[in-house]
Amino acid sequence: MAELHITAVCKSFGPVRALRGVDLTVRSGTLTAVLGPSGSGKTTLLRCVAGFEAVDAGEIRLGGRRIAAPGRTLPPERRRIAVVPQEGALFPHLTVRGNVAYSLDRQSRRAGRVEAVLALVGLAGFENRMPHHLSGGQQQRVAVARALAPHPPVVLLDEPFSALDAALRAEVRQDVRDALRADGATAVLVLHDQAEALSIADEVAVMHDGRIVQSGTPDLVYSAPADPWVAGFVGEAVWLPAEMTGDRARTPLGPVPVVTTDDRPPTTAGQVFLRPEQIEVVAPITPAAVTATVVRRDFQGHDALLALRLTDGTPVLARIFDPASLPHVIGDEVGLRVRGAARAFPTLPQSPQ
Repeated sequence: MAELHITAVCKSFGPVRALRGVDLTVRSGTLTAVLGPSGSGKTTLLRCVAGFEAVDAGEIRLGGRRIAAPGRTLPPERRRIAVVPQEGALFPHLTVRGNVAYSLDRQSRRAGRVEAVLALVGLAGFENRMPHHLSGGQQQRVAVARALAPHPPVVLLDEPFSALDAALRAEVRQDVRDALRADGATAVLVLHDQAEALSIADEVAVMHDGRIVQSGTPDLVYSAPADPWVAGFVGEAVWLPAEMTGDRARTPLGPVPVVTTDDRPPTTAGQVFLRPEQIEVVAPITPAAVTATVVRRDFQGHDALLALRLTDGTPVLARIFDPASLPHVIGDEVGLRVRGAARAFPTLPQSPQ
Protein backbone atom coordinates (compact mmCIF):
# COMPACT_ATOMS: atom_id res chain seq x y z
CA MET A 1 0.00 0.00 0.00
CA ALA A 2 1.14 3.57 -0.59
CA GLU A 3 0.35 7.16 0.25
CA LEU A 4 -1.53 9.14 -2.39
CA HIS A 5 -0.67 12.82 -2.96
CA ILE A 6 -2.83 15.05 -5.18
CA THR A 7 -1.33 18.51 -5.68
CA ALA A 8 -2.92 21.52 -7.43
CA VAL A 9 -4.77 19.30 -9.92
CA CYS A 10 -6.89 21.06 -12.54
CA LYS A 11 -9.14 19.52 -15.19
CA SER A 12 -11.45 21.19 -17.70
CA PHE A 13 -13.89 19.86 -20.27
CA GLY A 14 -14.15 22.65 -22.81
CA PRO A 15 -15.40 25.74 -20.92
CA VAL A 16 -16.32 23.69 -17.83
CA ARG A 17 -13.68 23.72 -15.08
CA ALA A 18 -14.31 20.43 -13.26
CA LEU A 19 -11.26 20.60 -10.95
CA ARG A 20 -9.75 23.90 -9.78
CA GLY A 21 -6.47 23.21 -8.03
CA VAL A 22 -7.35 20.17 -5.90
CA ASP A 23 -4.98 19.30 -3.03
CA LEU A 24 -5.49 16.08 -1.09
CA THR A 25 -3.33 13.56 0.76
CA VAL A 26 -4.58 10.03 1.50
CA ARG A 27 -2.41 8.31 4.09
CA SER A 28 -1.39 4.71 3.54
CA GLY A 29 -3.86 2.21 4.99
CA THR A 30 -6.67 4.73 5.49
CA LEU A 31 -10.05 5.38 3.88
CA THR A 32 -10.79 8.91 2.70
CA ALA A 33 -14.35 9.82 1.67
CA VAL A 34 -14.64 12.55 -0.95
CA LEU A 35 -17.99 14.18 -0.24
CA GLY A 36 -19.81 16.79 -2.26
CA PRO A 37 -22.98 17.63 -4.22
CA SER A 38 -23.55 16.56 -7.81
CA GLY A 39 -21.26 18.42 -10.18
CA SER A 40 -18.66 19.26 -7.53
CA GLY A 41 -15.89 17.29 -9.30
CA LYS A 42 -15.79 14.11 -7.19
CA THR A 43 -15.99 11.56 -9.99
CA THR A 44 -13.64 13.58 -12.21
CA LEU A 45 -11.07 13.52 -9.43
CA LEU A 46 -11.44 9.75 -9.09
CA ARG A 47 -11.04 9.30 -12.87
CA CYS A 48 -7.86 11.39 -12.86
CA VAL A 49 -6.38 9.24 -10.09
CA ALA A 50 -7.36 6.05 -11.94
CA GLY A 51 -5.81 7.33 -15.18
CA PHE A 52 -9.05 7.51 -17.16
CA GLU A 53 -8.62 11.29 -17.55
CA ALA A 54 -5.41 13.29 -18.06
CA VAL A 55 -4.83 16.28 -15.77
CA ASP A 56 -4.42 19.79 -17.21
CA ALA A 57 -2.25 21.03 -14.35
CA GLY A 58 -0.76 19.81 -11.09
CA GLU A 59 0.37 16.28 -10.35
CA ILE A 60 -0.63 13.03 -8.68
CA ARG A 61 1.92 10.87 -6.85
CA LEU A 62 1.43 7.36 -5.51
CA GLY A 63 4.05 6.06 -3.12
CA GLY A 64 6.37 8.88 -4.18
CA ARG A 65 6.06 7.95 -7.87
CA ARG A 66 4.51 10.52 -10.18
CA ILE A 67 1.63 8.91 -12.05
CA ALA A 68 -0.04 12.00 -13.54
CA ALA A 69 1.10 15.42 -14.70
CA PRO A 70 0.45 17.49 -17.85
CA GLY A 71 1.86 15.53 -20.78
CA ARG A 72 3.17 12.73 -18.51
CA THR A 73 0.28 10.41 -17.73
CA LEU A 74 0.94 6.82 -16.71
CA PRO A 75 -1.61 4.49 -18.38
CA PRO A 76 -4.28 3.02 -16.07
CA GLU A 77 -2.99 -0.54 -16.44
CA ARG A 78 0.46 0.48 -15.19
CA ARG A 79 -0.90 2.25 -12.11
CA ARG A 80 -2.33 -0.99 -10.67
CA ILE A 81 -5.13 1.03 -9.06
CA ALA A 82 -8.34 -0.91 -8.47
CA VAL A 83 -11.72 0.70 -9.22
CA VAL A 84 -15.09 -0.42 -7.81
CA PRO A 85 -17.88 1.18 -9.89
CA GLN A 86 -21.41 1.92 -8.74
CA GLU A 87 -22.97 -1.29 -10.07
CA GLY A 88 -20.07 -3.67 -9.36
CA ALA A 89 -19.76 -4.62 -13.07
CA LEU A 90 -19.13 -8.33 -12.49
CA PHE A 91 -18.50 -10.61 -15.46
CA PRO A 92 -21.87 -12.38 -15.85
CA HIS A 93 -20.37 -15.53 -17.44
CA LEU A 94 -17.86 -16.12 -14.61
CA THR A 95 -18.45 -17.58 -11.18
CA VAL A 96 -17.64 -15.61 -8.06
CA ARG A 97 -14.27 -17.35 -7.99
CA GLY A 98 -13.65 -16.49 -11.63
CA ASN A 99 -14.50 -12.83 -11.07
CA VAL A 100 -12.25 -12.47 -8.03
CA ALA A 101 -9.39 -14.43 -9.60
CA TYR A 102 -9.54 -12.57 -12.90
CA SER A 103 -6.53 -10.31 -12.21
CA LEU A 104 -4.51 -12.83 -10.16
CA ASP A 105 -1.54 -14.84 -11.35
CA ARG A 106 -1.45 -18.62 -10.93
CA GLN A 107 0.65 -18.48 -7.77
CA SER A 108 -1.76 -16.12 -6.02
CA ARG A 109 -4.70 -18.32 -6.97
CA ARG A 110 -2.97 -21.39 -5.56
CA ALA A 111 -2.05 -19.49 -2.38
CA GLY A 112 -5.72 -19.09 -1.52
CA ARG A 113 -6.04 -15.35 -2.14
CA VAL A 114 -9.55 -15.78 -3.60
CA GLU A 115 -10.83 -17.52 -0.49
CA ALA A 116 -9.07 -15.01 1.75
CA VAL A 117 -10.67 -11.89 0.23
CA LEU A 118 -14.09 -13.54 -0.01
CA ALA A 119 -13.87 -14.29 3.71
CA LEU A 120 -12.97 -10.62 4.32
CA VAL A 121 -16.19 -9.46 2.65
CA GLY A 122 -18.35 -12.11 4.33
CA LEU A 123 -18.80 -14.41 1.33
CA ALA A 124 -16.83 -17.51 2.32
CA GLY A 125 -18.35 -20.51 0.54
CA PHE A 126 -19.80 -18.45 -2.34
CA GLU A 127 -16.95 -19.28 -4.75
CA ASN A 128 -19.07 -21.31 -7.21
CA ARG A 129 -22.11 -19.01 -7.33
CA MET A 130 -22.94 -17.11 -10.53
CA PRO A 131 -23.49 -13.32 -10.30
CA HIS A 132 -27.19 -13.60 -11.19
CA HIS A 133 -27.67 -15.86 -8.16
CA LEU A 134 -26.44 -13.13 -5.81
CA SER A 135 -28.28 -10.23 -4.23
CA GLY A 136 -27.26 -6.67 -5.02
CA GLY A 137 -25.35 -6.39 -1.76
CA GLN A 138 -23.54 -9.67 -2.38
CA GLN A 139 -22.55 -8.56 -5.89
CA GLN A 140 -21.07 -5.38 -4.48
CA ARG A 141 -19.10 -7.39 -1.93
CA VAL A 142 -17.70 -9.55 -4.75
CA ALA A 143 -16.67 -6.37 -6.61
CA VAL A 144 -14.76 -5.21 -3.54
CA ALA A 145 -13.14 -8.65 -3.13
CA ARG A 146 -12.06 -8.56 -6.80
CA ALA A 147 -10.53 -5.10 -6.25
CA LEU A 148 -8.63 -6.21 -3.15
CA ALA A 149 -7.40 -9.53 -4.56
CA PRO A 150 -4.19 -8.33 -6.33
CA HIS A 151 -3.12 -6.11 -3.38
CA PRO A 152 -3.46 -2.82 -5.31
CA PRO A 153 -1.72 0.28 -3.90
CA VAL A 154 -5.05 2.14 -3.87
CA VAL A 155 -8.71 1.12 -4.17
CA LEU A 156 -11.13 3.69 -5.63
CA LEU A 157 -14.85 3.26 -4.92
CA ASP A 158 -17.35 5.36 -6.87
CA GLU A 159 -20.71 5.60 -5.06
CA PRO A 160 -20.61 1.83 -4.39
CA PHE A 161 -23.75 1.72 -2.23
CA SER A 162 -26.06 3.97 -4.25
CA ALA A 163 -28.04 1.12 -5.86
CA LEU A 164 -28.82 -0.61 -2.53
CA ASP A 165 -31.83 -0.06 -0.28
CA ALA A 166 -31.29 1.79 3.00
CA ALA A 167 -31.10 -1.24 5.34
CA LEU A 168 -28.77 -3.17 3.02
CA ARG A 169 -26.60 -0.10 2.44
CA ALA A 170 -25.78 0.17 6.14
CA GLU A 171 -24.83 -3.52 6.35
CA VAL A 172 -22.73 -3.58 3.16
CA ARG A 173 -21.09 -0.26 4.02
CA GLN A 174 -19.78 -1.59 7.31
CA ASP A 175 -18.72 -4.93 5.82
CA VAL A 176 -16.77 -3.15 3.08
CA ARG A 177 -15.15 -0.83 5.61
CA ASP A 178 -14.14 -3.79 7.77
CA ALA A 179 -12.72 -5.63 4.74
CA LEU A 180 -10.64 -2.63 3.64
CA ARG A 181 -9.29 -2.18 7.16
CA ALA A 182 -8.52 -5.88 7.64
CA ASP A 183 -6.59 -5.95 4.35
CA GLY A 184 -4.71 -2.74 5.18
CA ALA A 185 -6.00 -1.11 2.00
CA THR A 186 -5.58 2.54 1.07
CA ALA A 187 -8.93 3.64 -0.32
CA VAL A 188 -10.75 6.67 -1.71
CA LEU A 189 -14.52 6.57 -1.61
CA VAL A 190 -16.68 9.04 -3.55
CA LEU A 191 -20.03 9.82 -1.91
CA HIS A 192 -22.78 12.42 -1.89
CA ASP A 193 -24.42 11.04 1.28
CA GLN A 194 -23.16 12.95 4.31
CA ALA A 195 -24.14 10.32 6.89
CA GLU A 196 -22.33 7.57 4.98
CA ALA A 197 -19.17 9.65 4.64
CA LEU A 198 -19.09 10.55 8.32
CA SER A 199 -19.73 6.98 9.48
CA ILE A 200 -17.30 5.07 7.25
CA ALA A 201 -14.25 7.26 6.66
CA ASP A 202 -11.02 7.92 8.54
CA GLU A 203 -10.83 11.29 6.75
CA VAL A 204 -13.48 13.32 4.93
CA ALA A 205 -12.65 15.70 2.07
CA VAL A 206 -15.51 18.04 1.19
CA MET A 207 -15.64 19.20 -2.44
CA HIS A 208 -17.44 22.26 -3.76
CA ASP A 209 -17.17 23.80 -7.22
CA GLY A 210 -14.10 21.77 -8.17
CA ARG A 211 -12.12 22.41 -4.98
CA ILE A 212 -11.47 20.64 -1.68
CA VAL A 213 -12.87 23.20 0.75
CA GLN A 214 -12.12 21.20 3.91
CA SER A 215 -10.52 17.89 4.83
CA GLY A 216 -10.09 16.28 8.21
CA THR A 217 -11.51 13.66 10.53
CA PRO A 218 -15.31 13.20 10.37
CA ASP A 219 -15.86 14.71 13.82
CA LEU A 220 -13.76 17.77 12.96
CA VAL A 221 -15.54 18.42 9.66
CA TYR A 222 -18.92 18.08 11.36
CA SER A 223 -18.26 20.01 14.56
CA ALA A 224 -15.82 22.61 13.21
CA PRO A 225 -16.74 23.32 9.57
CA ALA A 226 -14.30 25.58 7.74
CA ASP A 227 -16.94 27.92 6.32
CA PRO A 228 -20.71 28.46 6.25
CA TRP A 229 -21.17 26.39 3.09
CA VAL A 230 -19.54 23.32 4.67
CA ALA A 231 -21.60 23.85 7.83
CA GLY A 232 -24.84 23.72 5.85
CA PHE A 233 -23.82 20.86 3.57
CA VAL A 234 -22.42 18.37 6.08
CA GLY A 235 -25.45 18.42 8.40
CA GLU A 236 -28.43 20.40 9.58
CA ALA A 237 -27.46 23.88 10.69
CA VAL A 238 -29.07 26.44 12.97
CA TRP A 239 -28.16 30.02 12.07
CA LEU A 240 -28.86 32.80 14.55
CA PRO A 241 -28.32 36.56 14.30
CA ALA A 242 -25.89 37.62 17.00
CA GLU A 243 -24.19 40.57 18.65
CA MET A 244 -20.80 39.52 19.96
CA THR A 245 -18.66 40.82 22.75
CA GLY A 246 -15.37 39.00 23.24
CA ASP A 247 -16.09 35.28 23.42
CA ARG A 248 -19.84 35.58 24.04
CA ALA A 249 -22.77 36.39 21.80
CA ARG A 250 -26.27 37.68 22.44
CA THR A 251 -28.70 35.65 20.31
CA PRO A 252 -32.47 35.00 20.15
CA LEU A 253 -31.71 31.88 22.26
CA GLY A 254 -30.00 33.99 24.91
CA PRO A 255 -26.30 34.53 25.60
CA VAL A 256 -24.00 31.77 24.30
CA PRO A 257 -20.21 31.30 24.23
CA VAL A 258 -18.69 31.54 20.74
CA VAL A 259 -15.58 30.32 18.96
CA THR A 260 -14.28 31.42 15.56
CA THR A 261 -12.79 29.55 12.63
CA ASP A 262 -9.49 31.44 12.99
CA ASP A 263 -7.57 33.39 15.62
CA ARG A 264 -9.42 36.64 14.99
CA PRO A 265 -11.98 37.82 17.55
CA PRO A 266 -15.63 37.65 16.47
CA THR A 267 -17.09 40.69 14.77
CA THR A 268 -19.53 42.78 16.79
CA ALA A 269 -22.54 41.69 14.71
CA GLY A 270 -23.25 38.79 12.40
CA GLN A 271 -24.48 35.23 12.60
CA VAL A 272 -23.51 32.20 14.65
CA PHE A 273 -23.93 28.52 13.89
CA LEU A 274 -25.17 25.61 16.02
CA ARG A 275 -26.02 21.98 15.34
CA PRO A 276 -29.59 20.86 16.22
CA GLU A 277 -28.29 18.50 18.92
CA GLN A 278 -26.94 21.55 20.75
CA ILE A 279 -30.50 22.81 21.24
CA GLU A 280 -31.95 21.31 24.42
CA VAL A 281 -35.74 21.03 24.60
CA VAL A 282 -37.11 21.59 28.11
CA ALA A 283 -40.35 22.62 29.79
CA PRO A 284 -41.32 26.21 28.90
CA ILE A 285 -41.14 27.26 32.58
CA THR A 286 -37.51 26.10 32.94
CA PRO A 287 -35.22 28.92 34.19
CA ALA A 288 -33.14 30.60 31.44
CA ALA A 289 -35.10 28.81 28.72
CA VAL A 290 -36.46 30.65 25.68
CA THR A 291 -40.01 29.88 24.59
CA ALA A 292 -40.62 28.35 21.15
CA THR A 293 -43.49 26.73 19.27
CA VAL A 294 -43.25 23.36 17.51
CA VAL A 295 -44.07 23.77 13.80
CA ARG A 296 -42.92 20.35 12.51
CA ARG A 297 -41.84 17.00 13.96
CA ASP A 298 -39.78 14.61 11.81
CA PHE A 299 -39.61 11.22 13.52
CA GLN A 300 -36.51 9.31 12.38
CA GLY A 301 -36.65 6.24 14.61
CA HIS A 302 -33.54 6.67 16.72
CA ASP A 303 -34.21 10.39 17.08
CA ALA A 304 -36.58 13.16 16.05
CA LEU A 305 -35.92 16.54 14.49
CA LEU A 306 -38.13 19.36 15.72
CA ALA A 307 -38.64 22.48 13.64
CA LEU A 308 -39.49 25.33 16.00
CA ARG A 309 -40.20 29.03 15.81
CA LEU A 310 -39.21 31.52 18.48
CA THR A 311 -41.57 34.29 19.55
CA ASP A 312 -39.64 36.76 17.36
CA GLY A 313 -40.11 34.48 14.34
CA THR A 314 -36.58 33.01 14.27
CA PRO A 315 -36.63 29.38 12.96
CA VAL A 316 -34.70 26.79 15.00
CA LEU A 317 -34.05 23.05 14.68
CA ALA A 318 -33.61 20.77 17.69
CA ARG A 319 -32.68 17.09 17.70
CA ILE A 320 -34.22 14.84 20.36
CA PHE A 321 -32.53 11.49 20.96
CA ASP A 322 -35.37 9.95 22.97
CA PRO A 323 -38.45 11.07 21.03
CA ALA A 324 -40.78 8.62 22.79
CA SER A 325 -40.25 10.39 26.11
CA LEU A 326 -41.01 13.80 24.60
CA PRO A 327 -44.20 13.39 22.54
CA HIS A 328 -44.28 16.93 21.17
CA VAL A 329 -46.96 17.77 18.61
CA ILE A 330 -47.36 20.72 16.29
CA GLY A 331 -48.44 23.80 18.20
CA ASP A 332 -46.86 22.80 21.55
CA GLU A 333 -44.91 25.43 23.44
CA VAL A 334 -41.52 24.33 24.74
CA GLY A 335 -38.45 25.86 26.28
CA LEU A 336 -35.05 25.88 24.56
CA ARG A 337 -31.52 26.11 25.93
CA VAL A 338 -28.13 25.93 24.21
CA ARG A 339 -25.50 23.31 25.01
CA GLY A 340 -21.88 24.16 24.30
CA ALA A 341 -20.48 26.94 22.15
CA ALA A 342 -21.67 28.42 18.87
CA ARG A 343 -19.31 29.10 15.96
CA ALA A 344 -18.98 32.56 14.45
CA PHE A 345 -18.07 33.12 10.80
CA PRO A 346 -16.95 36.33 9.11
CA THR A 347 -19.32 35.69 6.18
CA LEU A 348 -22.99 34.82 5.91
CA PRO A 349 -24.13 31.27 5.03
CA GLN A 350 -24.92 30.25 1.45
CA SER A 351 -27.11 27.42 0.21
CA PRO A 352 -25.23 24.10 0.05
CA GLN A 353 -27.06 23.12 -3.15
